[in-house]
This record gives sequence, structure tokens and C-alpha cells, in this order.
Amino acid sequence: MAGHANALIHEKSPYLLQHAHNPVDWLPWGEAALAKAVSLDKPIFLSIGYSTCHWCHVMERECFEDAETAALLNDVFVCIKVDREERPDLDSVYMLACQAMTGSGGWPLNILLTTRGWPFYAATYIPKLSGFGRMGLMEFAPTVRRIWTDKRQEVEDTARQVAESLAGAAGNVARAAKALPGAAESDEAYRQLSGHFDASRGGFGEAPKFPSPHNLLFLLRYFKRTGQQPALAMVESTLSSMRLGGVFDQVGLGFHRYSTDAFWRLPHFEKMLYDQAMLMLAYTEASLVADNPVFAQTAKEIATYVLRDLALPEGVFACGEDADSEGVEGKFYVWKSAEIKEILSPDAAALFLAAFNFKDEGNFEDEATGQKTGENIPYLTVDLARIASDLGVAPDELDERLDAALHAVFAVRQKRVRPHRDDKALTDWNGLAVAALARSGFALNDERLIGASRRAAEFLLSRLTVGPNGPIGSDGSDDAAGLLHRFRDGEAGIDGFFDDYAYLVFGLIELYQADFNPAWLAAAVRLTDASIKRFRDEAGGGFYLTAHGGEELFMRPKESQDGAMPSGNSVAMGNLLRLSRLTGREDYRALAEETGRAFGALVAAMPGGFTHMLCAVEDMLAPARQVTIAAHAPSGQTRAMLAALRRSYAPGLAVHLRTDASKEALAALAPYTAAQLPLEDTATAYVCSGETCVSMLHDPESLERLLQGEKG
Repeated sequence: MAGHANALIHEKSPYLLQHAHNPVDWLPWGEAALAKAVSLDKPIFLSIGYSTCHWCHVMERECFEDAETAALLNDVFVCIKVDREERPDLDSVYMLACQAMTGSGGWPLNILLTTRGWPFYAATYIPKLSGFGRMGLMEFAPTVRRIWTDKRQEVEDTARQVAESLAGAAGNVARAAKALPGAAESDEAYRQLSGHFDASRGGFGEAPKFPSPHNLLFLLRYFKRTGQQPALAMVESTLSSMRLGGVFDQVGLGFHRYSTDAFWRLPHFEKMLYDQAMLMLAYTEASLVADNPVFAQTAKEIATYVLRDLALPEGVFACGEDADSEGVEGKFYVWKSAEIKEILSPDAAALFLAAFNFKDEGNFEDEATGQKTGENIPYLTVDLARIASDLGVAPDELDERLDAALHAVFAVRQKRVRPHRDDKALTDWNGLAVAALARSGFALNDERLIGASRRAAEFLLSRLTVGPNGPIGSDGSDDAAGLLHRFRDGEAGIDGFFDDYAYLVFGLIELYQADFNPAWLAAAVRLTDASIKRFRDEAGGGFYLTAHGGEELFMRPKESQDGAMPSGNSVAMGNLLRLSRLTGREDYRALAEETGRAFGALVAAMPGGFTHMLCAVEDMLAPARQVTIAAHAPSGQTRAMLAALRRSYAPGLAVHLRTDASKEALAALAPYTAAQLPLEDTATAYVCSGETCVSMLHDPESLERLLQGEKG
């Protein structure tokens, strides 16, 4: 009813605030909500989603905003809403329960719990009314009430069995034989990816198609080590097809969440920060290996979208943008041919409509009805060089004409009602953005991107790094410092999860390799040590998602498989390996190997599901080289050496820039041979392995040949 607000009104999460005026008496997760379920002796209706989730919106409109449905939910249940992005621990645990009980998962995630928090029923989207083989809430809720009243012991027994089974399975993984994954697992992952590769359209499997950039990052490393050309061909085909397709926002840049068809043409229009970051990394790394300038261009285009549309005033980045605007999925992004003809001159419109495959009746069919809608999603079927050849115009001329047309269309689109932007900043996702912007900025020689990475890192380390006496900043040294997970509306909160530490350390390492400020390396070491104390499973190896002494759920999640994002354990394994090479600390390498062994049985059983962890394995299999460029002060020769590094694809390399200004900080952080190398007026590149320096190079060309695998 008008003016009604439930308990979510006091929350910071945009997702929870979206539901704050529902007639459902939502409570946020916490002791008060759980205690209410006990006192009323009601089952818990736990609904988990996020603010840019299309089907979450659909269920809210149909059910949670409906007074009749809300009244029934309030009568039968204690209703709890959770933002999966704020509480990935809850999402992880109850998504596992959903998958175990139903064989699938997704969002919105709706779980029924006993008063002890044990799950006994799971579903994703539930309509108000029954139909098409799906029970609606109006029939479902009374059924649950009868079962809760008449068969309570059966419910409790089922819930306990589910909880014990999931907890037991996690324990079995921890106790499994632990062999460190190696070349055999990489070979098998390569074979599995090859078997699922779509040779005609790029990507893996059939529709829906997800970008899965960690697969591509692995294949690039595999190609580097083995020389298997098909590995590189899979990367090139996939990245080229995605850039041509509608899954890439041809007008406003950036990538949508995934493609609902096998051709990459019809996207699910949601845009997420983590997808942009991981794809920026994939396109940047591919640009160093493949002879295709479009890859570097695409990496910069993704960065343009992130800096323009996801940047927050504080220098960090928002979570993402919704698929819906004005209650319609994709409305912001689609066009009628007539609209383009109104915006552009006849010649420009004809070129635009032909290039981007517009049709008067629309270029896709409505998913529900199968009918053409009159709307068009801009996409390309061939690259611009082919279009230029077909039209008999120079590629540069075509570029200029299409660029002018895109600018005009973009300007009109900016006047439309924008999709909702989830403007909270998450430490883990921003850590990925810091990494992507730093690596892309260095590889593509774009200081603008490195500067953006630097600003985001400074904010995270000043406002989301907290010690006993408050924020400690990027130059702090408090061993007790910890991270917070979320920043929004001027407030940081929620104790950090392991992924916050792993992803931010990843970002700090990449930033150090981009601008060589020892403060970033010092912060990476400090946060790594803090994460080991807080999250390490000393008995089973690897790292838990939640900290020791944190809230107890029916199981403690320890994630390993790479999904939409790489797992924290996968990222940490790579971090520990690189930090061991940067600092000389053997304990970091030992922990990297321990982490790999902790999940060795799982990786051996399904290596294709652990491709980001196998990136770390590939780095282990590569030569353990460190490069120190040493000179009294940066010079033209120093910059030439750095340019050689910039052009080289050597993902596991550890690089220091040692000058009069940085030598003391490096000696404290990396007290091995390279930190004690002599400084001269002319820049010298020392190539070392462990504590032994094997080459001393004075010209950039020799350095580049060595890093690319040629003999110097």
C-alpha cells in the first residue's frame, strides 16, 4: 500500500531498497530475523537476488508487489531478503543447496529454511499463479503451511539430511588425495575445451553462450607453453565473434552479460563490472599474442565504457547496469530502422543499417512469441575491412563514416531512460577492475587507464582497509588490518570475504607491474598475510570464503571452481606464485602449491571447470624468471626497456624497476639478489631465476627476444 515501508528501508543495498516498499514484511538477514522465525515457529522464506537481475524484477512485479500474494507470504513465513552481491557467503551455501535439491540454480533464488537455517525446499523464479507445470505462490504457500504443521518431523529430517550431506561433501573434498595439478590437467582441459568449441561461431557449447574469459586466458598460456596453434585459434575466433556480435554494445561499448543465441547476436542486456574487467584482460593479453589490432581496440573500448558509465565520484566503480529500462528488457539498446533514418542522413543511414544488419521487420524474434518485433540489435556479421571491400571504399573512410554515425546514434540514445545502475562498490569486483585497467594500461601504453587503476586502488586502501584504530591507508603497516566488502552512500561496511582479499591483491600486483610504485607491492604483501591468518584452512589446504570466527552457517563455503568469475582460490594461487617471485618468499610458493593440492582431486576430475586455477599451473610450468631493470634514474633507455616488456606476452613474469628512489623499499620487500643489483647511469635488465641472475642485457631488443622465447 502507498507509503508502506518494511525493514529493508534502513539498508544500503540497492537491491534491498528496491524491495523496501513491497507489502511483504521483508527482513534483512541477521539475528533478529532468525530469532523471529524461532519465536513465531514459522518457516523462513529466503529470497536471494541482485538489483540488476531481470527475473528478480519479474518476480517482484508479479508477486512481491502484489498485496494478495504478500499477505499470504506474511501469514505463512518469516520473509528474508538477501543481496547476493553483499552476502556471497549466503548465496554460495544456499545455491549449493538449490543445485543439490533441483539439479540447477539461478536468480532469484528462493529457499525455504527451518528455524535453524537448514534448507528443505529450493526454487528459482516462482510465479504468482500455477501454470505451465510450475506451482505458483498462491498454491505453494498454503501447501507449505500444511506440510509444516502436519509433517513437521519429516521437514526437519529432510532439512538436516540436506545440510549434513552438503557439509559432508565439503569435508570429503578436503580429505581427498591431494596431487598438485600439472601439465596433464592442462592437457585435459585443453582437450575438453576443444571438444566443446564452436568452430563456426566461436565460444564453447550452444546457446546460451557466456564469454568465460578465464577459458581464454588459460588457452593463451597453454599456447605460450606448448605452441598448440588450435589453442590460439580458439581464442582469436571467440574474441572476434564476440566483438562483432550484439553481445558487444556496438553503440555504447562494453559487453552485455551473455548471448541467448549461439551467434553472439541476441544478448541478455545486463552489464556487469566483473565481466568488463575479465574481458579487458582477455582482449589485452590476446593483443600481445595475435596479429589483430581489433583486440587492443576492444580492450580500450571496454575501458571507455567502464570509465564513462560505471565510474563513481570516489574513483571506484559501480557493480553494473540492469537489462531493463521502463520495465522492458533491452528497451534502452534496441532500435527501429525508422529511428536511424531520422537521426542520420540518407547515405549515412543506409550504411549504418546495412553494416549493422537492421531489418524493417526487426532482426530478431521475440523469445516468447517467435514473432519479429520491428526492433533491431546492432551487430556485425563480418569485420569492417570486409565491409569496406564489399562497398569499394577505403577502410579508413568507412571507419570515419561509421564512427560519425555511431556518435550521432549514441547521442540520441543518451536521452533515453537509462537502465538502473547498481551504484554500490564491491572490493572484490573493484580489485578485478584495478587489475584489468593496470595491465591494459601498461600493455597498451595508456597512462589514462593506469591512472584510473591507481585512483581506485587508493580509495580501496584508504576507505575499505580497516585496522583496530580505523582506516590505515595504502602506506599503513598494521598487521591487523582487514578489508571491508561494500561501499555505498558514503559508508563502508560488511566484513571482507576471501575474494575481497584475493581480487584486490591481484589488482595491486598488476598495478605494481604497471607503475612500479613499491607501495602497491607492500600493500599486496600485507593483505596476503592478513588473508592467510583469516581464511586459510590449515588442515585441508586452500582458503575459506568466510573468516575464522565469523557467522556460522550449516556449512562453511570454500570455493574452487571457476564460474562467472574465477574463484578466490584460483586467483590466490596465482597471486601467491607471483608474490613468491617478486619477493623471494618461499612460503608463498609453498602456499600456492598447497592451494593447488587442496583441489587437486577436483581439478583432475573436471579440469575444464578450473581454467583460472590452471592459469596459475601454467605460470608454475613456465620459467620462473624475474626481470629487474636497474638504473640510477629513469631515462630514455629505461623507457625503451619497459616498452620491450610492454610488447611481450610473459604472464608469469615478475618485474622490478630499481632506481635510487626505490632501492630501499625494494630491499625491504624483495631481499634477494635482484634487489641488490648495481645501479648505473645506463639502464640494465637483469634476468634472474630465484637468487641467480642468468642474463645482463643492455638493449631492449635482446630483452624482447628472450621474453618471447627466442635466443638472445
